[in-house]
Amino acid sequence: MEKVLVIGSTNTDMVVKSERIPAPGETILGGRFLMNPGGKGANQAVAAARLGGEVTFVAKVGDDLFGREAKALFAKEGIRTDYVLTDASEPSGVALIMVDGKGENCIAVASGANGALRPGDIAVARDAIETAGVLLMQLETPVDTVLCAAQWAAAKGVPVILNPAPARPLPAELFASLSLITPNESEAELLTGIPVTDVASAQEAAVALIAKGVRRVVITLGAKGALVCDGGSCTLIPAFPVQAVDTTAAGDVFNGALAVALTEGQPLTEAVRFAAKAASISVTRMGAQASAPRREELGSSVVR
Repeated sequence: MEKVLVIGSTNTDMVVKSERIPAPGETILGGRFLMNPGGKGANQAVAAARLGGEVTFVAKVGDDLFGREAKALFAKEGIRTDYVLTDASEPSGVALIMVDGKGENCIAVASGANGALRPGDIAVARDAIETAGVLLMQLETPVDTVLCAAQWAAAKGVPVILNPAPARPLPAELFASLSLITPNESEAELLTGIPVTDVASAQEAAVALIAKGVRRVVITLGAKGALVCDGGSCTLIPAFPVQAVDTTAAGDVFNGALAVALTEGQPLTEAVRFAAKAASISVTRMGAQASAPRREELGSSVVR
């Protein structure tokens, strides 16, 4: 299989699941505590590896217990860790997560070493970036690093997928280097100024993103599914109905699965169905990386 190269964040997630998320100044007793490996980049790398991708991960951790454990876990998942760098002055990233009884969450992230992953750091991985089957990135690392990697990859014809999360403004020159962008409703609104409230407004936002220079757009719409826009054609891929327990890494599993499917040569609509199936399984489980399914769980309808 062609290689999936992921550049992004790695965090340790500290999760409390309770009946509801407390209001500011409020303390809620009860609930369950879990500590799990997370971070959008790491979640996507693990999801891709579990679904059969040959994955290389580029990231930065602190010189601490969390960083060492993260590297060991990546290796255990079969992920190439040559470019998981160690920062001597910054701690590894940490996320504090609250999950309510309906599976919705709120998250606060202390980026630590993730915020110190600069363009000069990823230069050691430039050859790998320029020969990947697909480059997958998010926005928990500096935007100038994302831009640098995207431009290197695009110049060599490597498809670049950007999951623009967490939402933030992007430099205009980045869009031209993207093969595919995968925002959710709020991220699409921030990038286009168009409120995304239904399929029609999602299509309007997708057209606006294509006008910025992105070739293809997938806007994830939660329970409504995902809108796939490729050139002038848009298709809604329905979601798989499940009872959500924890939505923490659903988007990351979706993107990791999408990257794997595209390196296998699946058409974009089929790749999105594959990704939606993987994400639907992940939300039925607690945790970030812990929730990522393995290939055999997606069923025999998925062809390798």
